[in-house]
Amino acid sequence: MAFKRVVVTGKGGPEVIQVVEAEREEPGPGQVRLRVEASGVAFADIMARRGAYPGLPPHPYTPGYDVVGVVDKLADGVTGFAPGQRAGALMLGFGACAEFVTVPEEMLVPVPQGMDPGEAVSLFLNYLTAWQLLYEMAQVQPGERALVTSAAGGVGTALLQLGKRAGLELIGTASSGKLALVAELGAIPVDYRSEDVVQRLGQDGKGLDVIFDGVGGKTVRRAYRLLGKGGRLVRYGFLSLDASNLVAFLPAILETTWLRLLPDGRRVLFNQGLPEFVAQNKGWYRQIMAELFRLLEQGAIRPVIGKRLPLQETAQAHRLLETGAVQGKIVLLAQG
Repeated sequence: MAFKRVVVTGKGGPEVIQVVEAEREEPGPGQVRLRVEASGVAFADIMARRGAYPGLPPHPYTPGYDVVGVVDKLADGVTGFAPGQRAGALMLGFGACAEFVTVPEEMLVPVPQGMDPGEAVSLFLNYLTAWQLLYEMAQVQPGERALVTSAAGGVGTALLQLGKRAGLELIGTASSGKLALVAELGAIPVDYRSEDVVQRLGQDGKGLDVIFDGVGGKTVRRAYRLLGKGGRLVRYGFLSLDASNLVAFLPAILETTWLRLLPDGRRVLFNQGLPEFVAQNKGWYRQIMAELFRLLEQGAIRPVIGKRLPLQETAQAHRLLETGAVQGKIVLLAQG
């Protein structure tokens, strides 16, 4: 039986994205087939489409890292899930943007039946990344002062919500139209376009304990000077760089390496990437996802979804994310 899936046909802009029909795959050994309800769009998808993502699958490939749906079929021997059950996964090699996907059972996590699929899918990449950055990398402590760049984005809003729960004093940078959201999520908002972030934050003489930087670019070295003794600069993204050229990332990588060598009591931590971390820590993955679902059910966290679009509008979703036109997460809806 045929189904629709998104494919990236080659290196380029959103015009290389197509929605095609393919024959539904049977789940292989140890796999589960999901009827997809929602999948997400991430900056990694933009980088991959532009040809600047390491380990990129050959073209044409299906993008998407996070998926939530209903179990449609199990391979022989799979006993941990049942047809009709709600489940989701972090895809370790893209492939989520389709009406049906096959997922290894070990990557599948139960999703509470009554949960909004858009909110549920946001936890798999954005909130899991934020948890990894806060607790596994920065090892934050209550009362610490933290700066979040691109604070109105998908990971940024997750960092603010989880950071507030961790007892952090939060500062978030964003453009002027997104500052109200940053303030609503409990952070001091700073307009990075009209304000000198380093000058403003350095006025009180208090050093920052942590900087979560998903932007990169020219401000990194200046921001590093805002760290106090024992401060940590956690780098996890390159939103300011040209995602069409791997060479553009070389200066940023060299700068990070240079800063890490400075013997000044401050540290620079570079995120290896969530899929790679999860592949090595599957028990952690299942444990933290269960905790995130618990927090969402309690109303303790609430994903910010800037746009919900049908799967057929994946190219538009890429345009919106690439231009920074939305706040929070962009979700693709596979059914209806």
